[in-house]
Amino acid sequence: MAKLLKSLRDLKTYTWLAIMATVSILERVLLYLFYRPVAYNDTASYRRLAETILHGWTDYDGTRTPGYPVLMALAGPDERVYAAQLALGLLTTLLFFYIGWRVSGKGWFGALVGLAHTLNLQQLFFEANLITESLATFFIVAALAGTAWLLFSGHKQPLWQTLLMALASGVMTGLATLTRPLFVFLPFWSAFFLLVFWRAAEPKVRWSAALTAGLTGLLIIGAWVNFIHQRYGVWSLTNMTGYHLVQHTGLFFEYVPDKYAAIRDTYIQYRNARIAETGEPGNAIWDAMPALEQASGLGLVQLSDLLTKISIQLILQHPGLYLRSVWEGWLWFWKAPIYWSSDAFTNLALRAALAGLVIVERGGMVIANAAFILGPLALVSKKVRLILKMDAFLWFAASTVWLTSILQTLLDHGDNPRFSVPTQSLVAFLVLWWGFRVFRKWVEVKGK
Repeated sequence: MAKLLKSLRDLKTYTWLAIMATVSILERVLLYLFYRPVAYNDTASYRRLAETILHGWTDYDGTRTPGYPVLMALAGPDERVYAAQLALGLLTTLLFFYIGWRVSGKGWFGALVGLAHTLNLQQLFFEANLITESLATFFIVAALAGTAWLLFSGHKQPLWQTLLMALASGVMTGLATLTRPLFVFLPFWSAFFLLVFWRAAEPKVRWSAALTAGLTGLLIIGAWVNFIHQRYGVWSLTNMTGYHLVQHTGLFFEYVPDKYAAIRDTYIQYRNARIAETGEPGNAIWDAMPALEQASGLGLVQLSDLLTKISIQLILQHPGLYLRSVWEGWLWFWKAPIYWSSDAFTNLALRAALAGLVIVERGGMVIANAAFILGPLALVSKKVRLILKMDAFLWFAASTVWLTSILQTLLDHGDNPRFSVPTQSLVAFLVLWWGFRVFRKWVEVKGK
């Protein structure tokens, strides 16, 4: 056994890359053959927006950012979107290999991180789901890989190469935002880290790279926000802010003033019906929208603006109720769901086998999330930080997950478990790294 482990450790980096890539490709080929693409409630709206893009953006209604509709418009039918997402999933796996190798200097650890992503059924099944998560994951991981290159070796390269990578990283953060608005902080957080924590680089290099990355992301986001403002008169990534806030304030909508009684009573009716049907009030707003428009006499955008105003008033008047909802949404973020459809499998035996594996893998992800949540308690100790070798990139990756977990619950209270999907493999990467470092330290102590 010892000889086998030594021989595996001694394999060349490109050998580990080839092994990981082979497994990743084979897995996706099998998935494509035996599992059909799965549509969700959101899919129809993305497809509708894709059609408006193909017709010149004239009727783009601003209800969603354009990242995923553009992918649908470019790819075409659902089968091609599915194939495109599988290709993006493979690229994401390769990027995770690079990140793992870059952090550890070891090909086997890069392969372990890549396989942790590609063998995670949560991530794999989302490549067949016709919603945004796989595309958002790709953009986020691509941005992180670019930041890893900068922090580890950018200061050793010609300035033009460093700026080119900073530009690419900024583009990825901007596109991540246009796919999932939740990640609007990423361009600025990346620029901040480059500027403040990239201590190996000279000030000129730090400032140049940080400004390039941050301003590139800002330009992409700003161009889209300006588009929404020109069309709908709101400074936002979409014109749906009010509907998302009601996901929180709808829980205590009884406190809405009587002058908005028609809106209040209509929403409460739909909220109670949702509770009776599912046991939870979340997402009742989407069922209630047509009735709310009729009750208020307002259009989509005007009603969103009014719901924003009402929600802000409720939050200011009842901060405790809002924070309770925020806390619950934050807890939901860590549930590590696996969204899949057993009926989409054409092979019954494979369907049964994967049903059991889903339970096992979800349990593993919940444990990883618990380890990540408890991690900061240990990281208070300087000795622990040295053991875990927490460099600037690892702090950047960890803080990105933490900021995502906080921002997602401040803005919405509905599909919070799904909001975690683009960052789940980052959690796995960090926990694997911590485990590796602790094991290595244990071996060192035992050997003395």
